[in-house]
Amino acid sequence: MEIKNAQLVVDNWIKKHGVRYFNELTNMAQLTEEVGEVARIIARRYGEQSEKESDKGKDLGEELADVVFVVLCLANQTGIDLQAAFDKKMDIKTKRDHDRHQNNKKLK
Repeated sequence: MEIKNAQLVVDNWIKKHGVRYFNELTNMAQLTEEVGEVARIIARRYGEQSEKESDKGKDLGEELADVVFVVLCLANQTGIDLQAAFDKKMDIKTKRDHDRHQNNKKLK
């Protein structure tokens, strides 16, 4: 699914099930909370912290999807075409970073 279609799916879901978008500040707080949940799983599952029994059943994919959902909400409510912004960013990164990582001795 392209990002623009995902934005439409989220917008339709909000209109059908969500009544309205939370305001931008609430969604930013929600995004921070969701990113924190992703960080907790990664820190405990892949980092040096031990994983609590209560965290073992957490689904990283589901938590990442929560982050994407809120990002799509923020894009929709602020009038951002995230597909266009993403395509532009990938073009910038490709031009700017084409050789940058290839020459990074830390990555070899």
